[in-house]
Amino acid sequence: MSAPFRVGIGEDLHPVDDSRHLILGGVIIEEGPGLRGHSDADVLLHAITDAVLGAAALGDIGQHFPPGDPRYAHADSADFLRTALRLAREAGWHPGNIDAVIRAERPRLAPYIPHIRERIAAIAGLEPAAVSVKAKTGEGLDAVGRGEAMAAVAVVLLYR
Repeated sequence: MSAPFRVGIGEDLHPVDDSRHLILGGVIIEEGPGLRGHSDADVLLHAITDAVLGAAALGDIGQHFPPGDPRYAHADSADFLRTALRLAREAGWHPGNIDAVIRAERPRLAPYIPHIRERIAAIAGLEPAAVSVKAKTGEGLDAVGRGEAMAAVAVVLLYR
């Protein structure tokens, strides 16, 4: 007999690209810098998508949306999350809550967090109170701390 709930974790990292717009959690952040990636490079939605797929034991984002596939060039990462949630629901799982951390040196993300939470909640069909997003810096360490990359980690609870 399987448990009535499952937990999944997702993680992603993208290099900074000053020539692109920054999109986090489906929200365009005008202050930039953007991120390099095959799709819209939304590091936060990629981590959440991986967490959903992992909790439902449905593989990972690269299996479902291969980065070299031209169909996903400049794709909206919200569509990746919607697809992962649909697949999880078809397997009998429903999202309970999402907890995520964005690691970035710039821009300062605190003013955007409420809007990002609302956007993720809308995509996932959850109340904003079921979505937590926190922003951290790299404290000058590693690629994130040097401002060369942004990273995200997410945990998702699915229930039957």
